[in-house]
Amino acid sequence: MSGAEVVPFELERMFLGDTPPLFLLEIVFRTAVIFLWLVFLLRVTGKRGLAQLSPLELAIVIALGSAAGDPLFYPEVPLLHAMLVLGLVVGLQRFLSFLVIRNERVETFIEGLPVELVRDGMLFPQALHLANLSREDLFERLRVEGVRQLGEVQRVYFEQDGNLSVFLQVQNAPPGLPIVPPWDLEPPPSVLAGALVAGPVACTHCGAVLLTAPPPLEPLPPCPRCSRDTWTPATTDPLGERKRSGE
Repeated sequence: MSGAEVVPFELERMFLGDTPPLFLLEIVFRTAVIFLWLVFLLRVTGKRGLAQLSPLELAIVIALGSAAGDPLFYPEVPLLHAMLVLGLVVGLQRFLSFLVIRNERVETFIEGLPVELVRDGMLFPQALHLANLSREDLFERLRVEGVRQLGEVQRVYFEQDGNLSVFLQVQNAPPGLPIVPPWDLEPPPSVLAGALVAGPVACTHCGAVLLTAPPPLEPLPPCPRCSRDTWTPATTDPLGERKRSGE
């Protein structure tokens, strides 16, 4: 219909286009063929390809979706051409998966490395930036794991597939930066450097804990780890410990 005047809201053009009505039956056949071919190819990729979306699997999904769409309803796209493209995409995925298993450098290049976000209750702000996560994003995921303050956390790793691996203190968690209630609803009270505070305080930027001296009190210094000057009272959260121990 290129070059011809378009009649707005023409039902025949809107629903059938330039193809005869019998082409609808061909679309059904094309869709069934491509669907069955995709089912077979996804079966070939193995269960690992269906369990998670690493960068390699995400590229495969995008490529398969792009290659499978056109032959469903474009009569000028032959089915064999599309099936060849889909087969080549899955074949490349199998070849790269083989290289990932056999060569650690290839695995690192394609899937990246885990990023350590928390160690012994303290944050790594640069690692959060590298993982493209904010502190609020991290705290939200930790709260799902039942964490109420960072002293309960031994290690947190941001894995290649985007999930978090969280290792908690088994018992007797030291004081740490509170992450409950959620910061976006009720931020913890802040104390600036120079104030006189009794009890442990945690840096609101990196989570480092400072055990203040007993009276007579001394002014709070800047954080010795990140040089920031904002603190908040740290908590040991005995309620969280009882919950994890099953009491």
